[in-house]
Amino acid sequence: MEKTLHQPLGGNEMPRFGGIASMMRLPVVDSPAGLDVAFVGIPLDIGTSLRAGTRFGPREIRAQSVMIRPYNMATGAAPFDSLSVADIGDVAINTFNLLDTVRIIEQAYDRILEHGVIPLTLGGDHTLTLPILRAMKKKYGKVGLVHVDAHADVNDHMFGEKIAHGTTFRRAVEEDLLDCDRVVQIGLRAQGYTAEDFNWCRTQGFRVVQAEECWHRSLEPLMAEVRERVGGGPVYLSFDIDGIDPAWAPGTGTPEVGGLTTIQALEIIRGCQGLELIGGDLVEVSPPYDTTGNTALLGANLLYEMLCVMPGVIRR
Repeated sequence: MEKTLHQPLGGNEMPRFGGIASMMRLPVVDSPAGLDVAFVGIPLDIGTSLRAGTRFGPREIRAQSVMIRPYNMATGAAPFDSLSVADIGDVAINTFNLLDTVRIIEQAYDRILEHGVIPLTLGGDHTLTLPILRAMKKKYGKVGLVHVDAHADVNDHMFGEKIAHGTTFRRAVEEDLLDCDRVVQIGLRAQGYTAEDFNWCRTQGFRVVQAEECWHRSLEPLMAEVRERVGGGPVYLSFDIDGIDPAWAPGTGTPEVGGLTTIQALEIIRGCQGLELIGGDLVEVSPPYDTTGNTALLGANLLYEMLCVMPGVIRR
């Protein structure tokens, strides 16, 4: 069957303030069948620990994505010229039950992956990555991970609960979802509950790049190291918007000062080109804390940059 190369609706065809607010104004389709890449939203915030609001993240990311044009003028990437991409809407979570929501997400991604589609997820709090990784394990086996975040998200529990946005990657290790020697965490910072908080990650085999290692420098050399470390197998990319300093991304639930810049965020994602990427997410956008919409705008652009480094993208 011939591939349908959907194109974003242009600003000269419909005013950017008009039309349906899909991701990049792409067609909204009911099924991922026939797609190479699918944008999917998870409007979740019942796993958050401080400020709620990420349930509105997918909607606002889509609204801000109207400014994004098809061609990446910096890298030459032309994703819509070679990949079939569309928006498949949101996962219908159970907003009153986090554990049931985790089950719903896993089953939704099982169905998406059955079609051989690469999902790019609009979040939603970081709890959502655990069920996605569970689905990925069934299809690909253990995966490598590039994780950008202010927080390691390896708490053993939060208020006695084993599943929440701050426990995601400890559960992923315990469930043998990750190839721990191919995991890199970038941007971790601020304070911990013990002096050893980040060392748990290191003892699992993770490469931990604290934010201070990134200050005042380009991250292109780091990303060469990352490609060397996580290459050689399937890799998932999880990007928490609070990895970025709140000066640029205030619209998030757990902001931490001293974070990455927007330029470094672009370097990280562009530096993933050439990896066997099987999916990615952009999480923790909380629109109520940024009336400018700039946090969601950044999130939309980072998702577009993820699309541009997916396997099969041609360059002009």
